[in-house]
Amino acid sequence: MQYLFLLYANEGGWDQLTDTQKQQGMAAYTAYTQALRKEGVLVGSNRLQPIAAATTVRVADGKSQVLDGPYADTKEQLGGYYLVDVPDLDAALAWAARCPGAGHGTVEVRPVWPTQNG
Repeated sequence: MQYLFLLYANEGGWDQLTDTQKQQGMAAYTAYTQALRKEGVLVGSNRLQPIAAATTVRVADGKSQVLDGPYADTKEQLGGYYLVDVPDLDAALAWAARCPGAGHGTVEVRPVWPTQNG
């Protein structure tokens, strides 16, 4: 079954790290990604651009509303994701707990609703 790990963190925190801490952080994510690949459970992943690059679209009364920025102003921002294919929720939670993002933010684990075609 596929699960999406949504990684939330305070994106301003990155700028407060030293160069050494940034290198260690990138190394941790690289190692985590490689471990997912080695186990054959990684379907995809990506880091997102800063929240300032977001655009929100809503339709109200049949009219599109386009807003610069995110829909909600929150302490933590969605910074990236991993899509994994594992046997069950317990396996997904075990992998999510190993994600570096769980140590400095939040990893939301969501089951993917399978489509008729997929």
